[in-house]
Amino acid sequence: MTDYRMDEAHPGLALDRGVQNILGKPLDRIDGPVKVTGGATYALEHQVDRMAWGVAITAPIGRGRITAIDTKAAEGLPGVIAIYAGDDALPRQTPVFGQDQAQRYDGTIDSWGEVIGLAVAESLEQARAAARAVVVSSSPEQGVFLTKDGEPDAFDPPSGALLPNIVKGDLDQAMRDAAVAIDVDYSTPRQVHAAMEPHGAIAEWHDDKLTMRCSMQIFRQARPVLAKSLGISPDDIRLISPFIGGGFGGKNVSADAILAAVAAKRLGRPVKVALARQQIFHACYGRSDTYQRIRLAADADGRLLGYGQDSLVSQKVGATSFEPVPLGAVALYDGEHRSFTTRIAPVNLVAHGPVRAPGEAVGMIALECAMDELARELGLDPIELRRRNEPENDPTSGKPFSSRRLIDCFDEGARRFGWGKRERRSEGEWLVGHGVATAARVNFLADSSARVTLTPEGRAVIETDMTDLGTGTYTILAQVAGEALGLPMDHIDVRLGDSEFPVAAGSGGSFGAASASSSVALACEEIAEKLAKAMGAKSEDVTLKDGHAIAGNRRVPHAELVGDTPIAAIGTIHPGANNRRFSQATHGAQFCEAWVNAVTGEVRVKRMLGVFDCGRILNHKTARSQGIGGMIWGLGYALHEEVHIDPRTGAIVNRDFGEYHIPANADVPQIECYFVEEIDRHANPLGAKGIGELGISGAGAAVANAVFDACGVRVRDFPITPDKLLLGLPPI
Repeated sequence: MTDYRMDEAHPGLALDRGVQNILGKPLDRIDGPVKVTGGATYALEHQVDRMAWGVAITAPIGRGRITAIDTKAAEGLPGVIAIYAGDDALPRQTPVFGQDQAQRYDGTIDSWGEVIGLAVAESLEQARAAARAVVVSSSPEQGVFLTKDGEPDAFDPPSGALLPNIVKGDLDQAMRDAAVAIDVDYSTPRQVHAAMEPHGAIAEWHDDKLTMRCSMQIFRQARPVLAKSLGISPDDIRLISPFIGGGFGGKNVSADAILAAVAAKRLGRPVKVALARQQIFHACYGRSDTYQRIRLAADADGRLLGYGQDSLVSQKVGATSFEPVPLGAVALYDGEHRSFTTRIAPVNLVAHGPVRAPGEAVGMIALECAMDELARELGLDPIELRRRNEPENDPTSGKPFSSRRLIDCFDEGARRFGWGKRERRSEGEWLVGHGVATAARVNFLADSSARVTLTPEGRAVIETDMTDLGTGTYTILAQVAGEALGLPMDHIDVRLGDSEFPVAAGSGGSFGAASASSSVALACEEIAEKLAKAMGAKSEDVTLKDGHAIAGNRRVPHAELVGDTPIAAIGTIHPGANNRRFSQATHGAQFCEAWVNAVTGEVRVKRMLGVFDCGRILNHKTARSQGIGGMIWGLGYALHEEVHIDPRTGAIVNRDFGEYHIPANADVPQIECYFVEEIDRHANPLGAKGIGELGISGAGAAVANAVFDACGVRVRDFPITPDKLLLGLPPI
């Protein structure tokens, strides 16, 4: 077993000397064929003997009490097995980060759509009919359904929060002393994960042990929460989730999993529970709306004296986690005087939790639009403004950066985009503009373990409970092992998504790839040393290639060196002192060309380009796909996505894909994605860093800045919709 803690820069891995030449290459996903042919089995597609179906029964009020639940009519319907309603073993809603178990039903309702029961039947249709036949009586009370209405009771981040309030120097005085000062308010709306695969689980008990086929991102977090919610030990839970149809922070323990487990235990047979799309909007957490005050104080040359990002967000009554809006801003630009604060307003709405790129996805929109405003006030090119405020060290903490190539990203992006040749123009009734913005996302490392076994047949088997959300985890883990052990890709088997395997980081926070890959690499290091020992040579003198070990004048197949007994090793990586010694982040530059119709206010994005600095690239094709996907998210945040709340009841009005607008094919232009690659030895043994969330952070601002450049209308309340542009459009 190899157990490594990141307390100093890693000296490097044997795979850095590898000659298999597959690490970093743009290889096709090894799980691609089974996905496109239907061979990949997702959580709700499993077939289990004697399986029953469950459909959640939910509350019809936003705040108040349930006074009666009449199940008589539902119980008499065909195929109905049981109706569990008004039951204190059931969850009210999906737990959010900071909650170690689901809140149980107690008759009170704190947000619309909370779970109050479950109808179980022999088929989905019968269960759905039964759930609809349950008559729920309630006594509604006045709730707080808008963030601004909850502002009088807003509170500061709790002790130990990921991002505490940070105030350094005197920003108010810096604003007074500034040659140019920007003081503007921006807002972003509530948003949801919108994963294609709905939340669902199949629960099956064997005596007192639970097996759950599910769609969960991070098993090491899910098992303890599920266990405490059910009153059992985490060791008595097996989670199986080899394929996930999108997660984005939302696929952890949700209400469906607990409902299925409770019903299956009582009935003594497997139960499948899937949440309908409308239920997902109300019973699973999303992203809070934000109200942000951005202050930028600059001297006449455009150097920041200080800046601030102070925000109001909301959270469900009783929960304490929050959207860390200024997370990307804290270490981004120079400036002595700084203010990064958040206030949390309690509301009677579905809880808010991590949605892809928490903090930066919405915080960078406002900050980078304000930077564009400052550049225009100063008469500076917006890239030059950022260049003049590039810090040598983290300006808030004083820590050195583990690596930082932001200016290189801007230089490369400007060259590829043709930034220096851009011009505002019109094409008929279309006004054409260009925008640019910084992308930034904090970088994390998480505890992660993997077992690698080299078999007597000369094949490598990778086992870890790491999950794949569709991001390419299967492929990059195989590439790491193939490079380290000198094996072709078709000699490697990757097994993921089973909690009986070694505990991995899981997928989330852009830490999954770097953490899980590092654990695989460490296990392979140990195996490589054993192969060298079997060769009678020093590990540094052995070359591993095409399933052979080569040293001196000998070339020996791996299978011969392994013999009859497989060689197995477990690699484990831990974050260590490096997390405290260095400021770690990923960066990028986002460019956009947008066309605005001067008659209708319609916006069409014609070009987007991003250049990113995220350490070593493990697979250029999957990394590029992640960057492009992130930029599409950013485009959607700029122009489309917005949850609408009925202020009278707290119900979500647009709770399906027909009304909650996300970018469709016609909305998305040709997108280019490139990398400035640098191995960051302070981050992890592989030197790789996250990219999945980085592509979102800044993309929306690049779109918004391009819209302003085109038509001269600055929209500060997102999304940018035609009604917000029409009154300010210039005549054509």
